[in-house]
Amino acid sequence: MSAIVLGQGDALLIVDLQVDFLPGGNLGVPHGDQVIAPVNRLIDLYRTRALPIYASRDWHPELHCSFADQGGPWPPHCVAGTEGAGFSSDLNLPDDVIVVSKADTIEVDAYSAFNGTGLGQAMRARGIRRVAVCGLATDYCVLNTVLDGLKEDIEILIVAEAARAVDVAPGDGDRAMTRMLRAGAEPVRLSGAGLVADVELGARL
Repeated sequence: MSAIVLGQGDALLIVDLQVDFLPGGNLGVPHGDQVIAPVNRLIDLYRTRALPIYASRDWHPELHCSFADQGGPWPPHCVAGTEGAGFSSDLNLPDDVIVVSKADTIEVDAYSAFNGTGLGQAMRARGIRRVAVCGLATDYCVLNTVLDGLKEDIEILIVAEAARAVDVAPGDGDRAMTRMLRAGAEPVRLSGAGLVADVELGARL
């Protein structure tokens, strides 16, 4: 196993771990609640090293373009200020978490935490060079966040056990993971008190 040594320049990015994306929510990801335990372990890992933790969220207006009644593909979800838009109460976010709100205007959708948020510039200004990404959903917001992060010249660690897919079409999650790895993301997993390279997942390529 190859251990990942975390230090200055590292950060954690939790993607859209909101009530509406959990089972029972307006757009629940199957088994999405299963990511909470590993994400909390990641939070502890980065907190103990005093490394920055970011949490993105959909923060939609009521008539957002992605909603079915506005011609979009999804049911209404994550409307700003509603319970469904809140982070899971089981998520141990630190008080100094940096919240990144996206898709917060009526006419623009954004799957990526880097899309229209200034996140890339903010991370560079803080000296962040490598980001571990986890959350929901593998085949939409996680995928697009990872791809955009790589375009920002940020090294991306993808923590597969801390992400779940919608799988609108069977296999979407696996195909998304393959895209991320082929684009340059490094697969890692939790092991003991840290992160190690996920050799088995990386071997798929």
